[in-house]
Amino acid sequence: MAFTMDIHLPKRSVSQKEPKAQETILDIFFTNTTAPTLLRSFLPGVISISVTNCIVQSYTYFLTGTAEFFLFAVMSFDRYIAICHPLHYNVIMCKKVCIQFICGVLIGSFISVSPPLILFMRLTFCFNLINHFFCDIGPLLMNSCTETQSVQLLSLVNTSVLFFSLIVTVISYISIMVAILRIKSKDGRDKAFSTCSSHAIVVALVFGSCMLMYVRPVDGNILDSNKKLSILNTVIVPLINPYVYTLRNKLVKESLKQALNRTLNRSK
Repeated sequence: MAFTMDIHLPKRSVSQKEPKAQETILDIFFTNTTAPTLLRSFLPGVISISVTNCIVQSYTYFLTGTAEFFLFAVMSFDRYIAICHPLHYNVIMCKKVCIQFICGVLIGSFISVSPPLILFMRLTFCFNLINHFFCDIGPLLMNSCTETQSVQLLSLVNTSVLFFSLIVTVISYISIMVAILRIKSKDGRDKAFSTCSSHAIVVALVFGSCMLMYVRPVDGNILDSNKKLSILNTVIVPLINPYVYTLRNKLVKESLKQALNRTLNRSK
């Protein structure tokens, strides 16, 4: 008797789609945190923002960004269970577990971001002009007149915590790739790859841009390049997220093909 390894992905219930819904909400808050000041930067003159609003913007930016990093690890684990253990998926990723994961993401991001903010609020600044289109941590620390080593140390600790979520994501996708390569049927491999490819693209863009921005010492030359990377991280990636996730939907693909065919027929 011979057995062939194939894949049958489980159907997800509404509760099991909660991490994806939370990512959408985080994307909205993350983009709306920086988009207003970015749009105002195209207007002539200097953008003015109060110190309180600047701190709130910086805190919201890092809070939602950290929560999204943790959520990427949760979603990669979700895809690992769906592909490597499909028969146990509905048991492992039940509603209770999904809610616990979401609460853990929110609490963990709050605990991670709040201590640096408390120290940051005690700083005094020598200049009232920052070289950025929003209140990022690097330009603000460059303008500080007081000692910033404690803030930088806590930021380094937070970065190591975020690296833990990256390690979880990488390990999950390595396990997924090993499981996909063991699938003998081409249809099974294509189905499994389409399940995780969209999420892997988004994770690579977000982690790559953030590592280039924050895992480096702060100086003037790097701040200039960080402004360009910030546009990728705060605008472009959240903008393409809906397209990346929906293009793997068969109904969306068929609708796009029909619209393209109608456009080509009209042009003829």
